[in-house]
Amino acid sequence: MADYPLPVFHFQVTWGGTNLGFAEVSGLNIETQVIEYRDGLTPEYSASKMPGIPKYGNITLKRGILPADNEFYTWLNTTKLNIVDRRDLIISLLNEKHEPVMSWKAVNAFPVKIEGPGLKATGNEVAIESIEIAHEGLTIENE
Repeated sequence: MADYPLPVFHFQVTWGGTNLGFAEVSGLNIETQVIEYRDGLTPEYSASKMPGIPKYGNITLKRGILPADNEFYTWLNTTKLNIVDRRDLIISLLNEKHEPVMSWKAVNAFPVKIEGPGLKATGNEVAIESIEIAHEGLTIENE
């Protein structure tokens, strides 16, 4: 039996213990910032490089708009005077049995931006809203 890479179209997002359906998830990245240092006695003319503080990109989630569903806006409105409803998110890539195969876990996430759909009188697509979420750490687990 051949091993094939996993397809990207079968996934789930869990936030606050609730599974939600999204059309698209992006921003699952981790970067280690580089510290450069050189003192005046170094015989080399280049700086030494060391690993620095990790940096996590914001996660963007997109989904179709449903009537009377204002959860993104309600969550965004909790961010007032440095008080915010933080949530842990789990984004799981699923196999054909709907079981998690790989998971990205974001901790202490909070919304920083919501964006409504582009409205077009001649459009023929679903109205999509998006939410951009900042967080304080991302771990990746292969199940």
